Amino acid sequence: MMEKERTKGRSQGRPFPFARYLAKDTSMLERKIIATARVPDGEELQLVSHGRDFMIVFQRNELMSTRMQYSEEQLAEQTMDRLGGNEPRMLIGGYGMGFTLRAALARMGPKGEAVVAELVPEIVEWARGPMAELTGDCLEDPRLDLKLCDVAALIDDAVDGTCEPFDAILLDVDNGPDGIVREENNRLYSRTGLARARDAMKPDGVLAIWSAAPDPAFRKRLKDVRFDVEERFFRARPNNKGPRHTIWFARKPRQAR
Repeated sequence: MMEKERTKGRSQGRPFPFARYLAKDTSMLERKIIATARVPDGEELQLVSHGRDFMIVFQRNELMSTRMQYSEEQLAEQTMDRLGGNEPRMLIGGYGMGFTLRAALARMGPKGEAVVAELVPEIVEWARGPMAELTGDCLEDPRLDLKLCDVAALIDDAVDGTCEPFDAILLDVDNGPDGIVREENNRLYSRTGLARARDAMKPDGVLAIWSAAPDPAFRKRLKDVRFDVEERFFRARPNNKGPRHTIWFARKPRQAR
């Protein structure tokens, strides 16, 4: 079902063709919990099936769904537009259902690199298992470097010089700056955490942050740590339907202010 364009044995991932994947009428289908996972220092995540669709649920809150992927794809698409090249070193936190990763790989050249940090190992197991048709072969792409860790640890590594800095950092962690899943995620969105992300990037790098809702205080926080900030809104579905989500694109200045 996943469409792929193959060039010299290398897979060029394309965003998943959801129009074919979704059931035509899901109103009478039963929702089933097919797997669970524990967030470190947190509560339970549930993988729920509804016909051919999947949802990841936390405390009855639907964190992500195969029916609503457009804004997560735009997190990658719009970042690539702002970088201006097709071979960035990009950090993505976390994997989720892989929408952002697949959209990034579809735009990357052969020398691009997508480093993905996923805190919950079971989410990757679900991607390879129940959601394998959705996943396709993106987890086998040679441009992917998948890490089972907190994305904050990889940001710290780049700041400390343990690894190379990034051209872009894409964060779709929790529900945005006002998180609900894990209290420790809040440090990513604090002034200190944002400054660390800035220092983990090359000059002119882009920090892109997905959120379920607008947050004027967070936008000000980005500006306080010397980012040039652009705020955009995207619907959850490509036909301009579904909830409206927020993405901030925060560019690191080329020269220190």
